[in-house]
Amino acid sequence: MYFLTDEERKQLLKGFLPRSRQMEIAEELRGWNWHQPPLAPVYDIRMALYEVANSYCKTNRDLYLRKIDRIKSKPNSAMIRGKVFHDILVRVLVRAKRLIYEKGVGNFQEILEQLNTPLDLSFLTEYQSQLKEDEFIELKKKAATVAAFENARVAARIQEILVKQPYIAEDSLAALAIPVVVEQKLDGTFFGLSANLSADAYTFSEPMVLDLKFGEQKKFHRLTTTGYALVMEAIYEFPINIGCLVYAEFKGDRLVVKKDIHIIDDELRQWFIEERDEKMRMIYEEIDPGLGQCYDYCPYILQCRG
Repeated sequence: MYFLTDEERKQLLKGFLPRSRQMEIAEELRGWNWHQPPLAPVYDIRMALYEVANSYCKTNRDLYLRKIDRIKSKPNSAMIRGKVFHDILVRVLVRAKRLIYEKGVGNFQEILEQLNTPLDLSFLTEYQSQLKEDEFIELKKKAATVAAFENARVAARIQEILVKQPYIAEDSLAALAIPVVVEQKLDGTFFGLSANLSADAYTFSEPMVLDLKFGEQKKFHRLTTTGYALVMEAIYEFPINIGCLVYAEFKGDRLVVKKDIHIIDDELRQWFIEERDEKMRMIYEEIDPGLGQCYDYCPYILQCRG
């Protein structure tokens, strides 16, 4: 799902990348200036990046309940589905890289054969007790669809590289066929964020932060890629200008994937910092933001509505 189609790559190379290079990002909003205003955190508080970026609860009372009242929520079925599908993508891509290194280019047919073998989904049983029977059956079915889709994409990319590069070795094949780092660990303490952040994916060949979503598209989702871009700029001290949100949804038995490629501009950077500062102030001063318009699948709906 993290791989771009030919049309998306063309849009990136001929549209987003040239525009991002021409766009002047305010120097004070580059991540490497984390030590001074406005990027330097005002409060000595640590937050997860999703706690800054998410605004499903309009008043952020879910954050207040978690941070101030110390109420831990149980994951709902949508959260479990998202976690499982993320996990499957990681397992497929890591397995493919491992196969390339273990089998070697000379045994590419074994690599392709094993990629055609369905992914072991026995780990799903750990979620069985948290879901209704029909929900668990549906989860297994969709999980198998996600794994089969990604396995087929990886196998096709490996074959595409092999027919072009007759002298390629394992390391180069892995880098060209699967040019993403999944679950990249990042230290976000420069911005008052967790020291154990985990970006869904980062691709070096097309310099982008990617984040996978299973659900309805929201404007604030771009704050996730923006947050990771700021943290990467602070750590590596090179510009990250492009983000990509990958939206996956099921239409019956079919998996449909759409991508929102965007420039991480001044507006997004400023928005992320303002969200961080406002939420940190709410936590530091223990301000109950009150009830908002609750959404049906909020894990804190019982605490707010009874």
